[in-house]
Amino acid sequence: MAHIAVERNRRKQMNEYLSVLRGLMPEAYVQKGDQASIVGGAINYVKELEQQLQFLDGQSHMNRSYEDGSSSSSPFSEFFTYPQYSATMTSSAQGNRLAAADIEVTMVENHAYLKVRSRKRPKLLMKIVSGLQSLRLTILHLNVTTADQIVLYSISLKAEDDCRLTTVDEIAAAVNKMLRRIQEEAAAFSG
Repeated sequence: MAHIAVERNRRKQMNEYLSVLRGLMPEAYVQKGDQASIVGGAINYVKELEQQLQFLDGQSHMNRSYEDGSSSSSPFSEFFTYPQYSATMTSSAQGNRLAAADIEVTMVENHAYLKVRSRKRPKLLMKIVSGLQSLRLTILHLNVTTADQIVLYSISLKAEDDCRLTTVDEIAAAVNKMLRRIQEEAAAFSG
């Protein structure tokens, strides 16, 4: 009987939390009232809020740079908590890994969230999308935000069943290798 009461309380608490969560989101994000729809809508709403935050950060950075006549800090730096690769770190701090850009990957099961901060380059987005597809990483959601000559790509990915990349470090290394190849090709083409 105690187990039944504990389970009933757990379900009651879960339903209360879901009700609060649903109330925090615009109606467009929750089409149905079931738990999976509420959680899925919350994920999409948080992604949308993050995109708005990135846009506002880029605008704020450009305004500060314009007013100060300088660019004291790099835009979007606060969106990187523990990057696997950082173009601003020395190679010795990264274990002699040459970083093509700031790259951070987080992962839950077979879903990965990739953030790349780089200098703007012609056709870079197209090459990244093509490269991710060749790695068997399907793009679920993509956001591009720019400030000055810096671009931030926030990409939600799903590792396909036949994807050989299974950890955040493997994905980050593959993306870094891909970006280095793109940079080398661009340098060879222009020089």
